[in-house]
Amino acid sequence: MLPRRLFGKTSTAISVLGFGGAPVGFLPTERAEVSDLLNTLLDEGINLIDTASGYRGSEEVIAEAVSHRRHDYFLVSKCGHPVDGIDPALASWSPELIRQTVDRSLRRLRTDRLDLMLLHTCDRDTLKQGDALAELLRARDAGKIRFVGYSGDNEAVAYAAQLPEVAVVQTSLNLVDQANIDGLLPVARTHNTGVMAKRPLANASWRKLEEQRGIYTDYARDYTARLAAMQISPADLGVDSWGELALRFTLSHPDVTTAIVGTTNLKNARANLAAAAKGPLPADVVAKIRTAFTAAQPAEGWPGLT
Repeated sequence: MLPRRLFGKTSTAISVLGFGGAPVGFLPTERAEVSDLLNTLLDEGINLIDTASGYRGSEEVIAEAVSHRRHDYFLVSKCGHPVDGIDPALASWSPELIRQTVDRSLRRLRTDRLDLMLLHTCDRDTLKQGDALAELLRARDAGKIRFVGYSGDNEAVAYAAQLPEVAVVQTSLNLVDQANIDGLLPVARTHNTGVMAKRPLANASWRKLEEQRGIYTDYARDYTARLAAMQISPADLGVDSWGELALRFTLSHPDVTTAIVGTTNLKNARANLAAAAKGPLPADVVAKIRTAFTAAQPAEGWPGLT
């Protein structure tokens, strides 16, 4: 069984590895393959599934595969941007758009309640203005969602993490995207806010750019340049593979509750399970990666990539 960590203000024990639902929505995947993948991951101890209203068909595919096992996983979605099936005249972050999107996600995910709904990368000014967050709180009070959260990076996610209404934040955190380690994690610890790390495998930035596929090539371009500048390798750090090094680095930070990995490939999913089961990297290896990042970044620093 995978290790579990308490998920901030939710007080729920969550597996250190979660499933990210973007690829099963955006990439061509047979429904039977998704069902096999998700049911296997649930059987292996993963108990968090993350998706978003904007991940095209992701919510529907996930529901088709595992809605019959709804009590086996903590279900997360995200909202705030215009999506199909919602009045296109509604502005991003408007209360009515959020209200309609929450209802849409409930229908598509075949559930009467989401465990967590995140505001999907609105800026700090929108958070401060308060209407978007207030609408999610109304949905919570109506029993449509259990907890409210935020997905984003840099100053915005650090601001969100200190809000008493925010139970969980999601942010970029990996070996080439370390700004939120210093900017967010101490705030989350102080305010008992759960942390979901997205992109823990750094979009496989050790691959050649021409080998990248799918929806994340823009991130891969930035991440690949960063990794080249850092001049590190798994062999030099005593780790078997890049994937293991990246995932275990992210999970080496105890204030990270879970690292969500999106894949459509069961073989890759099993490799991630094996890596996560090995636990955190040795402290000296983490320190070397942190030092390489600091030395390689420009004077203005490398921000978290939203």
